[in-house]
Amino acid sequence: MIIDQLVLDKKKAKGKYRSDKNSERPIRSVAKAVSWRIIGTLDTLVISYLLTGEVVLAASIASIDFVTKMILYFFHERIWNTINWGKQNA
Repeated sequence: MIIDQLVLDKKKAKGKYRSDKNSERPIRSVAKAVSWRIIGTLDTLVISYLLTGEVVLAASIASIDFVTKMILYFFHERIWNTINWGKQNA
């Protein structure tokens, strides 16, 4: 389902999303998830290092955090994209 949306050719994607100007394309949600996770992971890495004093352990914690929270954020973002509350109609 998600893979299908990500690999749609541009012509189909433009037609699909042009009618709903308040909707974001899934690839935008992926880009936002990755950029936010980089910031969040750096934060986790620093905090983990300060608490443990071990770089390897802190990096392990940050790596797991990066993957799991990026996936959770993507689905969170897609769900919120379906909710009209707080959106202005263009």
